[in-house]
Amino acid sequence: MTLSTHVLDTERGRPAAGVRVELFNADGDLVGDGVTDGDGRIGELGEAGPGTYRIVFYPPSPFFRRVDLEVELAEGHHHVPLLISSYGCASYRGS
Repeated sequence: MTLSTHVLDTERGRPAAGVRVELFNADGDLVGDGVTDGDGRIGELGEAGPGTYRIVFYPPSPFFRRVDLEVELAEGHHHVPLLISSYGCASYRGS
């Protein structure tokens, strides 16, 4: 299982560069981390077996200090984007 992410600043209409993202397994162990590039992307946040994971984003928002997502990942590649603005956020299963 591999995981990538993309953070978009929907308020400003551009990628969110410099966002720290961490990936934890079900035991709470850090198994991957990174910082989004100029295009708001992390091409490979982590590589591990199928299971439950927690993705933690630290977005540049005056309201959201941290966004945690708990996801169940199977074999293969997964892409989990985050859309963020000052007072709203959303995520979805990307392709």
